[in-house]
Amino acid sequence: MTTPAQQTSAALSAQLANGSLVGNWTLDPARSTATLRSKSMWGLVPVKGVFRDLDGGGTVSPEGEVSGRIEVATGSVDTKNARRDTHLRSADFFLSEEHPVIVFALAKLVPGSDDVTVSGTLTVRERSLPITFPATVTLTGEGEALLDATAEVDRSEFGLTWNQLGLSSMKTTITVHAVFTRN
Repeated sequence: MTTPAQQTSAALSAQLANGSLVGNWTLDPARSTATLRSKSMWGLVPVKGVFRDLDGGGTVSPEGEVSGRIEVATGSVDTKNARRDTHLRSADFFLSEEHPVIVFALAKLVPGSDDVTVSGTLTVRERSLPITFPATVTLTGEGEALLDATAEVDRSEFGLTWNQLGLSSMKTTITVHAVFTRN
């Protein structure tokens, strides 16, 4: 069994160029996570949650170009507070009945000196915005690719502006651990 190792920029670039990663990749939802963290009460109290339902996949072309998609079910948000979760699913936030998924569509993955730069489009409640963030890629040698990333988003840019008495931060940190297996 090969031990997972974070790929250096040069090693990942070489594997993308030599075709060893070409193919379709499927997100393993049982081993992948998407979490959120925000602050309320004037930035003093952290609110943490996890989305329990993820789906997605990606493709590496023969030219080494990477594209993909991750979908997060808004109704699966779990902050360990049923009342807050119901509120997050409401029209004040995700409006889960009409907008059941948050979608990240990967447009480009560029190896850098220590990590990779991920660029794509984040869509929340039918509002799509470009987003770029750093990530790490780990290849296991078992036909798996792990992508770990953290990005900060301003929820007001997606129309999620509810903020009773100005107690909540508009900044939300999203952390993703995505495990992809080759088809």
